[in-house]
Amino acid sequence: MPVEPIPQQPVQVKKRGGCARYFLMLILLLLVTGGGYIYWKFYYPYTSDGVKSGYLNFAVEKGQIFKTFEGKLIQEGIRGSAAGGVQSNEFEFSIKDKKVFDILKMNSGKRFDLHYKEYNGVIPWRGNTRYIVDSIISMQNVAPVNGY
Repeated sequence: MPVEPIPQQPVQVKKRGGCARYFLMLILLLLVTGGGYIYWKFYYPYTSDGVKSGYLNFAVEKGQIFKTFEGKLIQEGIRGSAAGGVQSNEFEFSIKDKKVFDILKMNSGKRFDLHYKEYNGVIPWRGNTRYIVDSIISMQNVAPVNGY
């Protein structure tokens, strides 16, 4: 007795419903929008570049989880509204490169011109401030006051 082949029924592929397609498009749109926002907020420089001048107050390495390089520059003041008053401007910044940090650390109190970039947000592993110094333009010794 010959064996008859079993008739094959066509396999039906389930199509995704319209709702699932829109849900996937929404997820993709949210990922692209979120990625763009994160790039703009934390990685795109707010200003292309700038230079600040002043006397270096300190340069330190600090942080508990992420060790970052931080510094403060005291900019020359201008006469305030009170008679004989001088306004002090401080520029707090983070340092990108260890070589730049080493130079600043060893020359505290000297006058510097520092090149920096400003970002819209702060990332813990980049530093504690929105201002990131990436290079030193010039360094000068401070002239002694009253011959000392």
